[in-house]
This record gives sequence, structure tokens and C-alpha cells, in this order.
Amino acid sequence: MKSFNMLQRKSTEVENVRGLLNYVLAASLARAADGGAVVGVVLLAMSNGASGAITGILGACITAPHFLGPFVARKIDTSDDGRKVIALACLVYAVVMTIAALSYGHISWILSGVLFSIAGICGPLLTGGISSRLSTVAGETQQLQRRSQGWDVASYGIGGTIGPSIVAGMSAYASPAIAVISLAISTILAAILIMRLPYSPPQHGGDLSKVPSTWAIICVMLKDIRLRQTLYLTMLVAFAVSALPITAVKVSSLLGEHAASAAVLTAAYGIGNLAGSVFIMRKPLYGDPDKLMITYSIYICGGLFAIISCSSIVASAIAFLCTGILNSYFFAATLIARTEYAPAQGKGQVFLWVAAMKISAGSAGTAIAGILIEKDMKIPIVAGIILVVTGAVVAWSSSAKKKIPT
Repeated sequence: MKSFNMLQRKSTEVENVRGLLNYVLAASLARAADGGAVVGVVLLAMSNGASGAITGILGACITAPHFLGPFVARKIDTSDDGRKVIALACLVYAVVMTIAALSYGHISWILSGVLFSIAGICGPLLTGGISSRLSTVAGETQQLQRRSQGWDVASYGIGGTIGPSIVAGMSAYASPAIAVISLAISTILAAILIMRLPYSPPQHGGDLSKVPSTWAIICVMLKDIRLRQTLYLTMLVAFAVSALPITAVKVSSLLGEHAASAAVLTAAYGIGNLAGSVFIMRKPLYGDPDKLMITYSIYICGGLFAIISCSSIVASAIAFLCTGILNSYFFAATLIARTEYAPAQGKGQVFLWVAAMKISAGSAGTAIAGILIEKDMKIPIVAGIILVVTGAVVAWSSSAKKKIPT
């Protein structure tokens, strides 16, 4: 009997590992497509002689619809099989992006913008939507669940790095249209892998009235202190770190380094994110997610302060690297919070709401940093630090007297 139980446990562990590998591959492929899309669209437009205004509009067409993600997310929660909704989104994305790439220059740029907008609506399902499936493959224990968050963070880092790189390489050696089509192919592969993930029975049990509406989920996120903290801390940190690519350019210039040094600093931040995810895989985070988010948001402020205090390019690279590691820990903490605090029948919607608001805050942070950095390199970073520290203090004070609504 004992040997049978050990054999059964081993079999379960093998299934979990297989499911997790499928998940990481699917998530990385889908997120590579989402991360590289805006680069592909911009290069496609520029290679066909589009003006700067049209290029910018087309780029916005692929990114702006991400904000509609939460309204699409309810389909995941109401579906009898959430995998099918996400896989379908991947296939629609692939078809639409392929048509847009092949037809660009032969149809009105407005129609191209419509096609890119349709693909953009699918984008959140390729990112936050897939994350909502992680708990079904990670295993039942909290340790396994939290270790898997490291894999999820890694898939974001891998996808965000590979996607733009593939587009840049394919555009140089073939054409931007081929590069965009290659992203479409990656989402087809992602759809196949998603359907190979373990099936998880829907939480609604056949009664769709149990699934909260979009507005009900908004109310839950605003009333539940834990989810509210997850939302605003995620947004504030995203706002702060979104200034780093622009800051990297300014830092390298002020230190008298070659412009290519900015790429080194940005790469150091990306490597830090990947390194942090590996550390989390080896040693999962422990403790309450809300406390973890507060702690690592403060640590990130320390990293940001170090970045504007360095006097050499080597020290700056180390500061960027450490900030990337800290950001991966913070991101993992937010994923844990979404997993453990979201209502079971509305988990998909919570994941996508936080993801959409994170993208919104990051876009705003980049735009504002571009304006403020012309006055002083330190202003965007200092502003970000002040906002994050303020959010962390508010979260800490409210946690001390929190009352969870029933």
C-alpha cells in the first residue's frame, strides 16, 4: 500500500512538471507575440513609407485595446473550459495579424488599424488570461503554487525579450511582414500547447449566475482591501519602473559613455528580471502576499535611488540588474495576491483587470518620464519613488486595521 501511494505521488509530480513545462512554453510563445507586436507594427508601417503620425496611430491600435481586456475576460470565467477561450484568442490573433501583415500597403491604413485593434483586444488573453490557468497546473500545495509564480514571471521575461528580438532580426533579414507573421505562428503553437494543459472544471458549476459581472468585479476589487492594494501597488510600481529605458539613455549620456551603453543598462534590468524568477523557482516566496508586495515595493525604491546615485557605468549596470531582480519578486507577489485573493468565480477577470491597469500605468509613466527627463534625469525616478513609497505607506497603514468584506 505504501509503495502504491509513493508511485501515485510520483505520477502526480510528473504530471505537474509536464503541465508546468507546457504552460511555460505556451505562455512564453504567446507573450513573445504580444511583446513583439508593437515593434512589428511600427517597422511594418515605416518600411512602407507611413508618416510618423500614422505609425504612432497604428502602434496605439495594437496596444490601446488591451484596456478592453477585463471586459473580455468574463468569457474565461463563464466558459465550461477556459482553455478554449484563450486558445481561440490566440488563433484569432494569428489570423488577424497575418491578414494585416499581408494586406498592409494594399488597403487603407485605417482598415489596417482596425485589424490591429482586433488583435490588440486578444492581447490581454495572451498575457493575464494565460496566468489565470497557472493554478490548475502548479499543484495543490501552497509551496508548489508559489514556486510556479517564478515560472510565470520567467515566461513574461522570456516573451518580452524574445518577441522584440525576433521581430528585429526577421525584419532585418527578411521583411517586417514576415516578422509579424512569425509572431502569428508563435500564437498558433501557443494555442496548441494551451489545449494540452490539464482540464479544470469551471468554478461556476454550470450556474453562470455565480460568475460576477464586470462591474461586480470592479466593486469587489475596490472594496476588498487586499485586491485594492494589489491594484494600486502594481500600478505605482509599473509607473515608476517604466521610466528606466529612458533613464538608461540619459544615464549613459551623462556618464560620457557611448549610446550603446543604454542598451547594456536595459539588458541588465531584463537579465535581473529573469534571474529573480529563477531564484523564486528555487526558493518560493513565503508570507502574506500583501506584506510581500509592500516590502518589495520599498526595496524597488532602493534600487531606483541607487540608479540615480551611481557615478560609473558599471555601478549603474549593477543597480539596474538588482532593480530587475527586485521587480521580479514584486511581480511574483502580485501574481500570488491575484491567485489567493481573487474570488474563485471571477479569477480571470481580476487577473486581466490588474494586467490592464499595469499596462496603462506603464504607458503613462513612459510618456511622463519622456517629458520630465528633459529638465533633469532624476525627476522621473524621484517622482516614481515618492509615489511608490506613498502607496506602500498607505497599504501598510490600511493592512494594520483591515477588514475584509464578506
